[in-house]
Amino acid sequence: MNPEVMKDSFGRRVEYLRVSVTDKCNLRCTYCMPLEGMDWLRRDELLSYEEIESILRVMAPMGLRKVRITGGEPLVRRDLPELVRRIAEVPGIEDLSLSTNGVLLEGFAEELAEAGIQRVNISLDSLQPERVDRIARRPDSFRKIMAGFAAAEAAGFTPIKVNVVLMAGVNDDEVEAFAALTRERPWHVRFIEVMPTSANLEISGGKFFSCRDALRRLRAIDTLEPVEGPPGNGPATYYRFPDAPGTVGVITPMSHNYCERCNRMRLTADGQLRPCLFGSLQTNLRDPLRRGEDLRPHIEHTLRVKPERHHLVQGSDVGSGGLVALSQTGG
Repeated sequence: MNPEVMKDSFGRRVEYLRVSVTDKCNLRCTYCMPLEGMDWLRRDELLSYEEIESILRVMAPMGLRKVRITGGEPLVRRDLPELVRRIAEVPGIEDLSLSTNGVLLEGFAEELAEAGIQRVNISLDSLQPERVDRIARRPDSFRKIMAGFAAAEAAGFTPIKVNVVLMAGVNDDEVEAFAALTRERPWHVRFIEVMPTSANLEISGGKFFSCRDALRRLRAIDTLEPVEGPPGNGPATYYRFPDAPGTVGVITPMSHNYCERCNRMRLTADGQLRPCLFGSLQTNLRDPLRRGEDLRPHIEHTLRVKPERHHLVQGSDVGSGGLVALSQTGG
């Protein structure tokens, strides 16, 4: 294998790893996690920060360049800036970012920026406080999230991406309002189609709203020009209103998958290297690491078995690989 480039069997260059640091979350968003009944990982099952660093120090010489820290909600993991500092010191890692629900970001933004986080994705599924709290199933969520946005701006994170999961009859009436934010701020609003898990089938089936319909409504307002979009190398396709400082992005795992340009794998909180968010394929890195084995063969195997595409079916958990919640694999 070329020591500088990781490629899968379909010729896709894999240089991006999403690292989940916990399966726990301080919210219970209706489309992501059931209100109760989750079986949480034990502390001894979790990768330590030293172990995560060790894995990245193996993958970086193989071609890993971009790392995104995820959860669950990553900020509920104690001393997260310590991990950020460790990753930032790994030779070869050029891009270090964070996905968060924003609830705790106000208290961490400055320290995370100093440690090495360059940009953030923040989830916000409504611009109406009571609606956000209802979706998140936790009171006072909206206020805390908006404080997180303010802290992200003050800390100098750029770009700031806003993740909006679309649901018919829940928040689809806010598509235009979210897009209007991109005319006022240099934010990048990304509409995301609901992806099915075994716990959200009522929503992923009965409340599905396609990004195609969202774009159709926005084009009725004004011209939307395709643009390259902000740094990040993720799955979104971006558009811009004339003279707008921000962009509108769409992430379409259901209506039009983007698997042909997939450049990522996922490391779960318990050390499973997953070549795809969905499905059952994963390679245990934690146990070989703790036995002192060379991880490179296990990583190379995972690249070889990376599937050509996911097999999600709207309103069915057939292709989800048995996931109960997206938080189990880092989303």
